[in-house]
Amino acid sequence: MDLMPLARDERKDFAAFLATLSPRQWEAPTLCARWRVREVVAHVISYEKLGGRGLAGRFAKGWFLPNRVNAVGLAEYNTRSPEELLALLKDHEEPRGLTAAFGGMIALVDGVIHQQDIRRPLGMPRDIPAERLLPTLNGAKTAPLIGAFWRVRGLRLSATDLDWSTGNGPEVEGRAEALLMAMAGRRGIVDELSGPGRQKLADRIGP
Repeated sequence: MDLMPLARDERKDFAAFLATLSPRQWEAPTLCARWRVREVVAHVISYEKLGGRGLAGRFAKGWFLPNRVNAVGLAEYNTRSPEELLALLKDHEEPRGLTAAFGGMIALVDGVIHQQDIRRPLGMPRDIPAERLLPTLNGAKTAPLIGAFWRVRGLRLSATDLDWSTGNGPEVEGRAEALLMAMAGRRGIVDELSGPGRQKLADRIGP
């Protein structure tokens, strides 16, 4: 499935949103542990210029552990100013490298989740277009680096604002965006959900 047009639209919206932030907001914490806004943005673009050899080298340098691999990429971009990071994001409106894989799925999922990682702590919500949110939900539940498969195993997730559900077992209900962020392991989101499976999901995400 070609999701590249949706990924491009998400990148455009992400860049437009970041352009409204103040210098202080660029230094604000996010839902990604220990990452400020600038570090989330640096992470988003850190895979754009990598070909197959560069990607293999980064994974090897990070011992093939997701957190270490991300740290290697972050170190290469974290010295950039917010203006430089924003310019790079705009220059890579068309996803390239790893993020272009699976028809743009990686860029779409990464973009939607990380924009929410920034928006939620800043108190700047948005309505994610349903045509982007639905494929993001489906992509996130199977993406190995997100780990959603293990968090939601044996549970049924049902969106109350979109025609979307997945899984079997005790039900967890809520807005699609909240379900997405809980699947991604973001803390503090499960309180927005309900249903007999909510506590099991909370236990898997942790305090």
